[in-house]
Amino acid sequence: MNDKHLVYIHGFLSSPLSKKAELTRLWLERYRPDISFYCPQLSSYPDLARDELSALFSRLDQAVAIGSSLGGFWASHFIEAGKIKKAVLVNPAVAPHTRFQHYLGQSLKSYYSDDHYVLEQKHLDVLAACESRALADSSRYWLMQQKGDEVLDWTMAQKRYAQCRSLIEDGGCHSFDGYEKHLPQIIDFLFESRP
Repeated sequence: MNDKHLVYIHGFLSSPLSKKAELTRLWLERYRPDISFYCPQLSSYPDLARDELSALFSRLDQAVAIGSSLGGFWASHFIEAGKIKKAVLVNPAVAPHTRFQHYLGQSLKSYYSDDHYVLEQKHLDVLAACESRALADSSRYWLMQQKGDEVLDWTMAQKRYAQCRSLIEDGGCHSFDGYEKHLPQIIDFLFESRP
């Protein structure tokens, strides 16, 4: 059994079928079969997603993560909670409880299935409680952003992760155009010896 564990954390209303998750899985199969890959189907209800990830990380020793959008928020939360070692955050959500107010009470459909969700204030309260106030060790993070992100304000993450390694590109989109070309460097960062 492999002792290297990489968890890909997809975003809100997304799934393991997302393009970046699939690209990561296929790249690892081809170039790094020594790394075990996990990409759980997460609920878009924050309390359930948090609990699902917590249970997974409790089973894995020294796991690392790639988090996209809201997945980047979760990766940051679990680094600060001491559950994972390092993470690459791809166009990550920052303070999502402040951005999801307009979703309250609406029926929200998954991008990849027929699952529907209706967010309530209690769900935003979970996100607020999971927002880390400060980063204990900025060397555990690599921020990847594209300024053309049409979903999130890229400057929020730039400020939040200002002390971290970062790659900020002009143009692009929320999905992060050209993500796959960065996979060798992503894997090197996640599995280098420090920290």
